[in-house]
Amino acid sequence: MLPSLKKWLVAPSPQQGLAALVLLGSCYLLGYQAEQSAFGLILTAYTVAFATYAWQVSQAREAQLLFWLCIALLLRLVLLGAFPVLSDDIYRFIWDGRLWLAGRNPFDQLPVWYLTADPQIPGLSQALFDQLNSPEYHTIYPPVAQFCFTLACWLSPQSITGAAVVLKLILILADVGSVLLLLKLLTAWSLPRTRVLWYALNPLMIVELVGNLHFEGVMIFFLLLGTWLLTQARWWPSAVAMALAVASKLLPLVFFPFLVRRLGWQRSVAYFAVVGGVTLLLWWPLWSTSFATNFGSSINLYFRQFEFNASLFYLLKGLGYHWEGQNLIKIIGPCLALLVLLVILLRTALDRAKSWSSLPGLWLFAIAVYLCCATTVHPWYTALPLVLCVFTPYRWPVLWSGLIVLSYYTYITPAFLENYWLVGLEYGLVVGYGSWEWWRLRTGALVG
Repeated sequence: MLPSLKKWLVAPSPQQGLAALVLLGSCYLLGYQAEQSAFGLILTAYTVAFATYAWQVSQAREAQLLFWLCIALLLRLVLLGAFPVLSDDIYRFIWDGRLWLAGRNPFDQLPVWYLTADPQIPGLSQALFDQLNSPEYHTIYPPVAQFCFTLACWLSPQSITGAAVVLKLILILADVGSVLLLLKLLTAWSLPRTRVLWYALNPLMIVELVGNLHFEGVMIFFLLLGTWLLTQARWWPSAVAMALAVASKLLPLVFFPFLVRRLGWQRSVAYFAVVGGVTLLLWWPLWSTSFATNFGSSINLYFRQFEFNASLFYLLKGLGYHWEGQNLIKIIGPCLALLVLLVILLRTALDRAKSWSSLPGLWLFAIAVYLCCATTVHPWYTALPLVLCVFTPYRWPVLWSGLIVLSYYTYITPAFLENYWLVGLEYGLVVGYGSWEWWRLRTGALVG
């Protein structure tokens, strides 16, 4: 056997085999047995899975990498047959996909309009409408996600479960691509390749991105692809990949200012022109006379009305009640969004590095600021800081991915009442640990 191949084909120890079984069992429970209101089961299964994951990844060696990557893939495949019960977003995915198949633009009308449409749109039944989590709002999903919804409904026109399987396969492929790109980038930047396991084996990423169908996984793939192409000086393919990342989720827009210094002003103009042109082409099929108004209103509502598991916003909200006797989200939300923009632009102005390897650390800062100021922070929002932290010395996103499951307490009752003590515990531990890491890095106690 070739020495290089033998290095990869190392049999797992009994300890590792047991840990893999624990991860499989925990993910199976979360995928097939848990319901959104079953906080006790969710917390127990996630805690066991997270502790096992952190224990194994923290001591993983290169010789064990292939074994754990195979386990990571197996964990995702195990969830193929599990219907996404920890999130009801699937029903909006199906609604939008069936509209596209019928030649209708889901951005044109609110869902209730189609219940009385003549002729009736196939598959848009009252039963499906009743499952939508925000039927009073226009859809907010960008074009890459809309394409995936349409493909899933085309391949499985009669079955929501079948369409969910198609979407899971797409997300599994995206995760496989992300893992390969992470390995390439870690190697290029002379970082330990075992760090890929912080993302690949994370139980929250497996259950939320694949199990519950959240398209952060697709966004992360295109973001990593664009970054890898930048390191190879392939500017124009990178610009296309970055446009696809934005067309999957809008969040990568906050990272773009950090590219200017590394590209140079002249190349930046051409690069962002390509990003803008491709973005317009991707969004063009969604365009209609009412698109800008309806999509803009949904974005506006996101900042002015939705709130869940927030940090800084909840502190300001409490002050608003104390001073004004009411929830000032309509004022606080947009102000926090403006604050994010100003902080990121200031950090960009202070950035003097030109290496591509310094990007993930800056992007981690940007996404941390964004999530700190967000009015809504769902568990799967931790995917982006988690994947970025593998290139840095920081591991607070890893801790956060374990603590954020406390937010599922909100779903115990139909009233969706948050426990602010649990929210405070979550953010207190994350901020405390992150501050400790920052202090150790400043004093030289934390490296690499």
